[in-house]
Order: sequence, then structure tokens, then C-alpha cells
Amino acid sequence: MAAAHRNADRRNAARRNANRWNTDRDATGRTATGQDRNASAPADGRPAADLRHRVVVLVMDGVIPFELGIPQRIFGRARDAAGRGFYKVVTCTARPPGPVRTDADFEILVEHGPEALAMADTVVVPASYELGPVYEEGRLTDDLAAALAHIRPGTRLVSICTGAYVLAAAGHLDGRPATTHWWHAEHFQRLFPKVRVDADVLFVDDGDVLTSAGVAAGLDLCLHLVRRDHGAAVANEVARSTVVPPHRDGGQAQYVRRPVPEPRLATTSAARAWALDRLHEPLQLRDLAEREAMSVRTFTRRFREEVGVSPGQWLTRQRVERARHLLESTSLSVDRIARESGFGTAQSLRQHLQTTLGVTPTAYRRTFSSTPDPRTEPDAPPGTGPDASGVVGGAGGAGVR
Repeated sequence: MAAAHRNADRRNAARRNANRWNTDRDATGRTATGQDRNASAPADGRPAADLRHRVVVLVMDGVIPFELGIPQRIFGRARDAAGRGFYKVVTCTARPPGPVRTDADFEILVEHGPEALAMADTVVVPASYELGPVYEEGRLTDDLAAALAHIRPGTRLVSICTGAYVLAAAGHLDGRPATTHWWHAEHFQRLFPKVRVDADVLFVDDGDVLTSAGVAAGLDLCLHLVRRDHGAAVANEVARSTVVPPHRDGGQAQYVRRPVPEPRLATTSAARAWALDRLHEPLQLRDLAEREAMSVRTFTRRFREEVGVSPGQWLTRQRVERARHLLESTSLSVDRIARESGFGTAQSLRQHLQTTLGVTPTAYRRTFSSTPDPRTEPDAPPGTGPDASGVVGGAGGAGVR
């Protein structure tokens, strides 16, 4: 009798699911009526609800609740200036709708089945502690293989922590760079030798396939996607509402077997705060070390222990972030932004932005600027602002080494 009730509940949930999706696009990108979805956009230019980017989260037995909640928390908070959401987040299972076990002492009721994956623009696979043959043998279960077959070609694929095992077992990571939780990295590499595993990063962005390390690295990856899709201002607002750091670079090292500094020892936080207020100035490593009353050698070692990268790498990243902010929110010329962010010259800014983001300053501004058409502002009067180079080592440099 109980089984019959469960089956009835699942059938009812499946019917509700079908009703919710019955106006969504099919594999051709059109609605069920054959009308192009853009035709239903309101005349005032507002995005229609069904035009939001669809994020579908595939949940499996043994899912970790914290990681399951990350996509909804991050993508669900991304909104435009009028408060309209950029994403619609849906959770589904690989089997008919119903209860799914977590690794905690409770279940969750999932109302969508695998057919939801056919509607996805992005699929997110969070971690599970019950992957079975996926983890043990590197092969998909029949249910999981059938579910993944719903995903349309070109859909963006994202994994959090051991969710990478699912993408790898499906062949999506063959020949690609990827990461997972450092605890599983060696096992992951042995099981999937075609994957280029990097266990020393928080996440890997390989275009249409992205993977993250464990737990909080999923926050970093989802914020990165919001930033990639809609710019730093939107991502920063999401981070602010979630009370997490707005940006941890994917190349930052995972925190693997590093001792926590003793409380009595000085840290490098004051030097970092001091440098952030002076990004436009030429900064030298000894200047930062002096702020903490340390030798350059001790400061460099302590900085790496706390931040995971060298002072020079960190400073370059902060300057890139400063340049991105100015490109998005001001009409300053590229030359002026190069000086204000500490790169000194427009050529240096272009090189660093191209290396970091793969785009030029002009292309980035065209995509993400929230200001009217950028204009070229006159340079600052002589004697104000940073010197001609703005950096240590002459024009074109990026700061301390």
C-alpha cells in the first residue's frame, strides 16, 4: 500500500512537472506552440519569464545539502537593475520525481524528473556520497545515462566537487582540464586517465564545461559564471547578499594540508588592505613587507601561505578587477583606466585583460558597461595621479614580483 501511494505521488508530481514546462522550448529553441520565444517578449523590452537562462541542477541520492543549495542561492540572487532575475533554477532527479536521500538525516522532495534536463541552458551536478559505479568503476548507471541523454548539445555543463565524476563518466571531460576535491584527485585521475586533472585550483573554466573543487569552491565557480554572464557588478551584488568574498580566482590554490598560522604571528592582511588603496601607485615588494615589519623573504613566504599565490600575482589580479570595475561603471578612457588601475599604459592593460579574460578592454566594456556610450576623457593634469608607468620596473609592468 505504501509503495502504491509513493507511485501515485510520483505520477502526480510528474504531471505537475509537465504542466510547468509545457510552454518551454523544445530542442529547436521554440515553445510548444511552435512560436519563437522572442515573439512573446513584452513590447517595453523586458525579458519574458521563459527567456531567463535555465539552470537545471541534477540531484542524486547521497547529495550534500550545502552544495545542492549553492546554485539556487547564487543564480537565484542574480538580478538586473529593475530586480528581474537573470536565471531560472530548477532541481531534477535522474529518475521519476520523488524523495531523494541526502548525506544528512533528512530527505528532500524533488518535483522534476530527468525530462527537465532537456530544457537546460546550464546543467549543474553537485556532489554525492552515493555515486556507486560512477565512483567505483567510472561508469554511469542506466538511470543516470538515460537522464544525461536528455541534455541538448551545446548545453553548458558544471560540476561541484565529486560531481565531476558524473561528467567524466559520461565522457564530457576527456582531453579537457578539470578539477575536483583534492581528497579525491588521485583516485579521479586513475579512474579517468584521459582527463587533465589539476588538483591545485579552486575551479577550471574550459568554456562550455566547468568543474570546481569541494564545497565552498562551488560558490566561487557559480559567482564566476554570474560574472562571466553579466559582469562584475551583478556578481558582486550577489556575493554581498550571500556574505561571501566576491571573487576568488580559479587559479588560487585549494587549501590542502596547510597549517593555520598561529594567532600570535603577524599576518599580511594589513599590507593587502594598504595595497588595495594604492593600486594606481608603483608598489614594490619591500613596501608591502615594511607594512608588516617583515623581511621580504618572510613576507613572501607568509603571503603565499595565507593567500595561495605570490604577492605579484595577487596584485595583478586586484588591478585587473579594478580595471574591470572602471570599464563597467565609468566612461574613462582606456588610457586613464590603465593608469588608475596601476597598469601604466593602455597596451599593458590590454595584454593583462587579454591574458585573464580573453578579450580587449573595448570588447569588455561593450559587453558589460552600465554607463552611456563611453567617451574619451582628457588625461589628468600634469603632476596628478601615478607616474607614467604606474608600476615597478618601468612601463608595461604589473607590479611587485
